[in-house]
Amino acid sequence: MRVLIRGGRVIDPSRGLDAVRDVAIDGGIIRAISEHIEERGHEIIDASNCVVAPGFIDMHVHLREPGQTHKETIATGTAAAVAGGFTAVACMPNTTPAIDTPAVIAEIAQRVAQAGMARVYPIGAITRGREGKQLAPYHELAAAGAVAFSDDGNTVENVRVLRNAALYSRDVRGPFISHCLDDELHGDAVMNEGMQSAILGLPASPRLAEDVIVARDVLVAADTRKAWHIAHVSTATSLDIIRWARSRSTTLTCEVTPHHLLLHDDLFIDYHARAKVAPPLRGENDSAALRAGVRDGTIDVFATDHAPHTLEEKAQLLSIAPVGFSGLEIAVGAYAHALPDLPLTRFITLISTRPAQILGVEGGTLAVGARADVTIFGERPWTVDARAFYSKGKNTPFDGSKFGRRVIATVVGGRLAYHVDRGIIEPLAYA
Repeated sequence: MRVLIRGGRVIDPSRGLDAVRDVAIDGGIIRAISEHIEERGHEIIDASNCVVAPGFIDMHVHLREPGQTHKETIATGTAAAVAGGFTAVACMPNTTPAIDTPAVIAEIAQRVAQAGMARVYPIGAITRGREGKQLAPYHELAAAGAVAFSDDGNTVENVRVLRNAALYSRDVRGPFISHCLDDELHGDAVMNEGMQSAILGLPASPRLAEDVIVARDVLVAADTRKAWHIAHVSTATSLDIIRWARSRSTTLTCEVTPHHLLLHDDLFIDYHARAKVAPPLRGENDSAALRAGVRDGTIDVFATDHAPHTLEEKAQLLSIAPVGFSGLEIAVGAYAHALPDLPLTRFITLISTRPAQILGVEGGTLAVGARADVTIFGERPWTVDARAFYSKGKNTPFDGSKFGRRVIATVVGGRLAYHVDRGIIEPLAYA
């Protein structure tokens, strides 16, 4: 089918483009970008007063399927993705079973095709079952479609295992993605260690629990020369360690979440688990350092760490409720709220162009001839209503927040997948 995106401000960091243009799409491919393109049987998407960008890519998402479909399914998770402006997501391997065999990747691919929403790039496990002992078959996983490797949700505690894994996989495309949290230091913590935890009398995790693993893993990255990515950075010291490692020419990237940029550990005042997450929400000094890290280029990627759970699970006692909450559908608004002065070109680089480069996948560009994955967004005030999420996970500490930036439309493979005034359009056939 033919689509014509009319009159939007087209921003493509990969091409240095920032101008009002029409974008013509045919056969799932971007065919032309020009000041004015005549309509010839196209479906028209009015993008006036909006930004037209390469499709957003979230490289840190938990789709829960296989094995945890009461929390999320590939169908509901990818519907949430397109509603949040994401044309593609990379799914973490803490499923049941873990993504540690080509057969699991094949099962995911089949369910993605059936859902027909956002594209999904599997992240394979670093160790079998994410148990930190036996190495996963990286070459087989990469051949099956894995774009990176992580035991996310678990830290690979044994540094010998981690180093051997990095050495063995050095010739396999795709970075290692580190979940940095020392289990012994973290213990049974439910929140950040600080004044708030002392006031509330709750078990707390020191910043050192993250920092010490970040330091260890960047040293392993430097030693093995394996491409490495640090997930959900949450402390100022971790950022300093990353800066130091890069000064030694380590191939190292990192990401930040909306909640670590905006929210703080005072949200536990009512002892509710809605804000319980790993790593935990920190204080203002850390979130200010993260915002500065975005501005100065230390942070490479915006990633949601979308981690849906049922309402019943999150309503349990704070000590036993699971960590995480839904993030795909609030991300664009939350990032803009956290960094209102961030140039749009930088915003799009962080949420589209750079994730594509790090994962080595198509996308992150609106070049003529490229696959037509496009996100359209604008400055349109809205209020978060978690009950209206497409995700099964209706939990977010941002529920009721008022944001100024919103996704208007999401185009995947040349077909309109979502429009703010129409909702989810229809399942897609990928180009």
